[in-house]
Amino acid sequence: MDVLTGPVLVLNKHFTPIQLTTTRRAFVLLYSGIAQAIDEQGNSFDFDEWRKVDVRAKDDFLPIVGGQIRVPRIVQLHRYDRLPRSSIRLTRRNLMVRDEFQCQYCMRKPPVRDLNIDHVMPKSRGGNASWENLVTACRHCNLKKAWKTPEEANMRLNRIPRRPKWSTAVQILMTAGGQVFEEWDPFLKAS
Repeated sequence: MDVLTGPVLVLNKHFTPIQLTTTRRAFVLLYSGIAQAIDEQGNSFDFDEWRKVDVRAKDDFLPIVGGQIRVPRIVQLHRYDRLPRSSIRLTRRNLMVRDEFQCQYCMRKPPVRDLNIDHVMPKSRGGNASWENLVTACRHCNLKKAWKTPEEANMRLNRIPRRPKWSTAVQILMTAGGQVFEEWDPFLKAS
């Protein structure tokens, strides 16, 4: 992976996680004075101070004139004090995460490639694509249900589908795609 596209956690001025950004954008924020870098002990640094921080063996770095600069894992914005909207996008992946990658009819956990998204009220009968009308279903159950409602197909849903209420920390972890740094832990656990 390119170092400049790696994830950096962004905090608001109250140390609340608000999003992930790229290393490239984090350096722009740091260099322009909009943000400061936060190290593993929670100390904050402006750009000139951050240039002097030693690069450890486990750190990513960028070459600069006269040496190298450590990639910050966390930046804190100086003035931004808002909290992110907790709107969760309706995507195939988010639906499967909500349903724990499990068929909502038979409760099996087949491989992800064998899971489908099922309209509880079929599209052909006016069902829409919403959190409340979509569930994860295995191929077998999806074919069995076909264009019927669960009651007509004599199938029972495990739980009523609802819009998830994930915290910002959970959304950030989902966005990180498995690349999470230990420096993030105190901030994500506190939010």
